[in-house]
Amino acid sequence: MNTLFILNDGPYGTERSYNGLRLARALSKEPDQVVRVFLMGDAVACAKSDQKVPSGYYNAGDMVRMAGGEIGLCGTCMDARGLSDDLVVPGARRSTLKELAEWTAEADKVLVF
Repeated sequence: MNTLFILNDGPYGTERSYNGLRLARALSKEPDQVVRVFLMGDAVACAKSDQKVPSGYYNAGDMVRMAGGEIGLCGTCMDARGLSDDLVVPGARRSTLKELAEWTAEADKVLVF
C-alpha cells in the first residue's frame, strides 16, 4: 500500500502537522507500506534544522526525520519563507508540484493534514 501524506500547517500553533507526522511514522513501520510525506505552505518549516524548543515539547524537525519514507518540500513554499536547502533536516529535500502530482497519481491513499 502506497500512502501519501500532505501537510499544510506550520510546525507549532496547531498539532495537525505533528499528528500527520506521527501517523506517517507509525504507518511506515507496518509491513508492505510505502509512505511519502509532502510539506506545503507553512508546513515546510517543520523540516527546518536546529529548532530550539522548550524542554518536554516535541521538535518538528526530529518528527520529520523520523517520519519514514520520502520527504518532499514544496520548493516554491521554501523560497517564499526564506528556507534554503542547507537549512532542512537530513532526509528532507526540495521538491516540486510536478513531483507531488506524480506521487498523488501513484498513491493508493492520500491523507491531507
